Amino acid sequence: MSTGGDYRAPAPRVERATATTDGSGNAVFNWPAGAFPAAPVVTIGVQSSTAFRSHTITANSATQTTVNVLASAGVTILGIGVLAVGTPAAGVTVHAHAVAP
Repeated sequence: MSTGGDYRAPAPRVERATATTDGSGNAVFNWPAGAFPAAPVVTIGVQSSTAFRSHTITANSATQTTVNVLASAGVTILGIGVLAVGTPAAGVTVHAHAVAP
């Protein structure tokens, strides 16, 4: 048996999904059963209006990822622009790409 040749490792599993935040600003992504052996590496994109949005992955497992989105308005105090306290952003479209670790 020959040992020559090139080996290419199979590409990691990639899943992508879109969800809309609920009234608490949470978007939940359910991954297919058996898609990932452990919690995947997840990247998030938030599609929203002109207001400032921030997001946090609040839970991540092999079967589910939860993202929380906050909206914040800009406030100017003595000529310095700052962001106001964030509030849950309902109805925001969130895109997720998950890659096997």
